[in-house]
Amino acid sequence: MVKFIHDTDPYKHNVVIHTFPNQQDKVYTPLLGNKSLLTGASLQNSWNQTHQRTLQWVTESAKAGRPWVAANDEQGPASLGVPPDPGYKGHDGIARVRKNADAGEGSQPRPDETRGYTLHDIRKLTLWGNLMAGGAGVEYYFGYQLPENDLICEDFRSRDKSWDYCRIALEFFPANKIPFWEMKNVNALIGNAKNDNSKFCFAKAGDTYLVYLPSGGTSELDLTGASGAFKVGWFNPRMGGALQSGSVKSLQGGGKVSLGEAPSDSAEDWAIVVRK
Repeated sequence: MVKFIHDTDPYKHNVVIHTFPNQQDKVYTPLLGNKSLLTGASLQNSWNQTHQRTLQWVTESAKAGRPWVAANDEQGPASLGVPPDPGYKGHDGIARVRKNADAGEGSQPRPDETRGYTLHDIRKLTLWGNLMAGGAGVEYYFGYQLPENDLICEDFRSRDKSWDYCRIALEFFPANKIPFWEMKNVNALIGNAKNDNSKFCFAKAGDTYLVYLPSGGTSELDLTGASGAFKVGWFNPRMGGALQSGSVKSLQGGGKVSLGEAPSDSAEDWAIVVRK
């Protein structure tokens, strides 16, 4: 099918593949590199696994010699997806995972997950989780138990704030001249070798480093392999706008450095730009 699309399409569009969350390894792995003409993957996974899954396929496809475009297109569980804005049609904006709810189409039940999540969690771990792994972005899915869901949606204003967060993220990269096409994920430089959801780092080594803190706080950055002076600016992914100054405005390469404290709201998510 991929070859037919590739040979028929005169414009050579991106050709991607989609499968169930628990079948990605089985389906995608044999198609990496020169095994197919695929140029990407359309990823379905739990909302809080977006970073790990995106990073997996960006990394594995690059190793195979044919880098894939990896977008996140469905956020499980299938019953919830991206919750509506708080107050929309009386909804409190919390997506509550029911006991024994499914994690997504084709996946196994997870009876232990009952905590609710909100559009802020989606912004942090789905939207920015994908981008900071070198992903191409998101397509949002509205679960069938929520207002304006994937079966009957007529009002995209139900997720108005989530669209704002997407716009803010998209405007950030060109407005601040972030060379994302030359950058790759290097979470180990900020002490996250396990690639968990604590904090993310995306970098063009020696030139530009982008650190995202989903839960606020601060971080060290290992600049052992870099030299010279770097400027530090903080970006607000909730409100957008220009870069702001935190407690550390500049630093020197050559070792591990502290990025300092945020300009305000230190418990909220921030993106930190470190560049020459």
